[in-house]
Amino acid sequence: MISITLESVDRVGVEDEWNFSNDTEFTMHSIHTYPAKFPSFIAKKAFDYAEAEGVKIEKVADIFCGCGTVALEAKTHSKDFWGCDINPVATLIAKVKSESYDMAKVGEYFSLISTLYPRVDISDAAYEHANERLKYWFTQNSYIQLLCLKIAIEDSIPKGAYLDAFHCLFSSILKASSKWLTKSIKPQVDPNKKGIVVWDVFEQQYNKFMKSIEQLNSIAGSESSISIENENFLEAVDVPSVDLIISSPPYVTSYEYADLHQLSSLWLGFADDYRDLRRGTIGSLYNSEGYTINMKLLNSVGRKIVAELIDTQRATAKVRSVARYYVDIQQAIHKCSQMLSNGGMAFFVVGDTEYKGVKIKNSEHLIQSLIDEGFTDIKAAKRRISNKLLTPYRDEFGRFSSDKSSRTIYHEEYIISGRMWRH
Repeated sequence: MISITLESVDRVGVEDEWNFSNDTEFTMHSIHTYPAKFPSFIAKKAFDYAEAEGVKIEKVADIFCGCGTVALEAKTHSKDFWGCDINPVATLIAKVKSESYDMAKVGEYFSLISTLYPRVDISDAAYEHANERLKYWFTQNSYIQLLCLKIAIEDSIPKGAYLDAFHCLFSSILKASSKWLTKSIKPQVDPNKKGIVVWDVFEQQYNKFMKSIEQLNSIAGSESSISIENENFLEAVDVPSVDLIISSPPYVTSYEYADLHQLSSLWLGFADDYRDLRRGTIGSLYNSEGYTINMKLLNSVGRKIVAELIDTQRATAKVRSVARYYVDIQQAIHKCSQMLSNGGMAFFVVGDTEYKGVKIKNSEHLIQSLIDEGFTDIKAAKRRISNKLLTPYRDEFGRFSSDKSSRTIYHEEYIISGRMWRH
């Protein structure tokens, strides 16, 4: 990583150190798919880098913790962790991945579920009374199979960590069991998709989960305190003091996470209408309805970008979402500055975007936010976006494409760090 100023951001080069790792990722990281998840080795390299810079790391935080990549890496490196995310599906996955389990107990619960599942008697009429959105995504046959499985799980396991684990496994098979177009980022029906046997896929996920537990249980290390909250970081009150923050803010004008996780949200009862979960999500179009752009709230970089967008697009919903996103990020960085211990470090993984010819420089805006909050020793490196078919473009359906005419363009990601010293 190299020291940077706003004027030198464009000269930051790609560093292989942040692109590749010789370490094999823990299987637990892939127990449930999650969009835009950065590779786990980035967290490990951030630990190593911060410690080499003299940061004594006892507690780590991820303010947009997503599916818990940093949480699990903190646990396996014997570091305490605190994280939060506004998405209840994300925090469910994160809690499950970073929990400790007794394999024998997991096996006993699976045996109970497998015994009860074929005995659950559900009338076909249950489909008629199902949530309309679930009827849209699931055939009657798949819906009945899933409902029987969910009942078997909840009748076999008391509330707690083990029920969370089996809910997570249930959630992980929902897209495969639905009409959702495989590998599509945006919600899209595949009219030719063949149905699956729900139990067979669930059993496969269970076996993978058991292997994941066995792998993690074989790692020697002291117990860590892991705390994951389902809340909006900007509204979180009980925020701890930490030594290192590693986080990847949502991309502006990008994913609608509530939409992507609608199957799990509806099946697990997180919402009767998944659209309710869009509210408050940073970067969401739906977090900006009725929002009035106030240039005075934006830092110098944010003002420049929003002004250019207004010149070309007027104050459209998309432009309002960019302005709201930048204000939210500035508030998040302010809060990060308060929660870091003296000499603590923050790491952010963020990418620039381009919308209809206007470059949305999230990296420069983040750097300016760090500067405004008193962060020093600001450094950066670039990495190529991995596991995305090696192309920075998305087509109209949200799938990655080599077509440069795509509406939103994704470039390399920046790794940006800064120190917080108090004198």
